[in-house]
Amino acid sequence: MSQSTSSRASRLSRRDFLKATTAAGATLAFPALAQQGYPARPIRLICPWPAGGSTDVVMRTFGESLGKILGGTVITENKPGAGGILGAQELVNAKPDGYTLSQIPLGVFRLPHMQKVNFDPLKDFSYISCLTGYTFGMVVRSDSPIMSIKDMVEYAKANPGKFSYGSTGTGTTPHLAVEQFARRANIKLLHIPYKGNAEGMQAVLGGHVMAHSDATGWASQVDAGRCRLLATYGSKRTKRWPNVPTLQELGYATVSDSPFGVAGPKGMEPALVKRLNDAFRKTLEDPAVIATLEKFDQPVIYLDSEGYTKFARETFEQEKETIETLGLTKTS
Repeated sequence: MSQSTSSRASRLSRRDFLKATTAAGATLAFPALAQQGYPARPIRLICPWPAGGSTDVVMRTFGESLGKILGGTVITENKPGAGGILGAQELVNAKPDGYTLSQIPLGVFRLPHMQKVNFDPLKDFSYISCLTGYTFGMVVRSDSPIMSIKDMVEYAKANPGKFSYGSTGTGTTPHLAVEQFARRANIKLLHIPYKGNAEGMQAVLGGHVMAHSDATGWASQVDAGRCRLLATYGSKRTKRWPNVPTLQELGYATVSDSPFGVAGPKGMEPALVKRLNDAFRKTLEDPAVIATLEKFDQPVIYLDSEGYTKFARETFEQEKETIETLGLTKTS
């Protein structure tokens, strides 16, 4: 090869290399460029429960921490009702740009087996991070003659269908855990659904229901002596109420920790999902977040996007089995 030919080949090679690397760089940088101004406007973080309840307080604390980490504003928006699935429904029609996120309670994986919904939990969401879970329990008013789960079971057997209890909605974990317990105790209870913790606690304190099943929104009432905690539903006793038994240890084979996290609409850029996941992971190091979780006796249950997506698939199948066992599968 002549020197001129060799020189020309070298120049072409460098030119082709520069073209190739420039194109590759542009391709790799595109998602990053799309995120450079993110967040350029407030992020909506949907809490599918009423204001004032334990989940509302927790999600607002997460939102404030997330905003600081991202250098933007996060507005927590309440969408209560329908067993906690209204946030998921909002995601179906939202743009996958990171400006609409929602808490994903366990009901999102359960209710599609019980009723018609407008989303598919395996296809319609970008799962970002699992963050925490609940401590569930059954409370009665402090002046109630029901002193224990044993008393409750005896009353229910003597008065079938007359022991009334509230929950955060039909198909929610506080509802189905009690129904599972009732089946194992061979009793029939009267379920009264409410939109969230605040309504349910007003009902039990006002004497409209005999008990209330929920996450630790009842904690302040228990600690103040206005309510009595009969049992919790976790796999082990809580540190905060170590003298209160679990339904499991009482022999009713009922356990629920109900992990939850945050998701966005389907089709979000992987780089954006990662950025949000990294930010949410950092919120779990925020003293304000840690203090709020401790206030409601909620453990840290962290999963990244990949782990949370796997959890969603597995939980969807597990909930199908639970609903079939309880005879609550939708008929059409």
